[in-house]
Amino acid sequence: MRRVLRRAGLGPAPRGGQTWAEFLRSQANAVLATDFFTVDTVGFTRLYVLFVIELSTRQVHVLGVTDHPTGAFVTQVARNLVADLSDRGRSIKFLIRDRDTKFTASFDEVFRSEG
Repeated sequence: MRRVLRRAGLGPAPRGGQTWAEFLRSQANAVLATDFFTVDTVGFTRLYVLFVIELSTRQVHVLGVTDHPTGAFVTQVARNLVADLSDRGRSIKFLIRDRDTKFTASFDEVFRSEG
């Protein structure tokens, strides 16, 4: 297919719009990313730390620590985060997260309800 298009003088379609890097730079003030990392303790227990990073400042906020993360835990922490952001007058348009099952529909609804 590529050979046929080249013979006809047709190259690849022009790329329009922003690249991912340009998008992140232009929207950094309105983007947060969240995930878990784990810490193994001296007592051989594993703790799960939920954090969020502000892309514009690269400031990391630890939202909560638990030995058994659940959807209810993550949802409550999201409510606390949204309240804190609104107290600081921050407006967030995008939240980047993975598809971990701990991020339930109620977690998403906390952010959706705040716009």
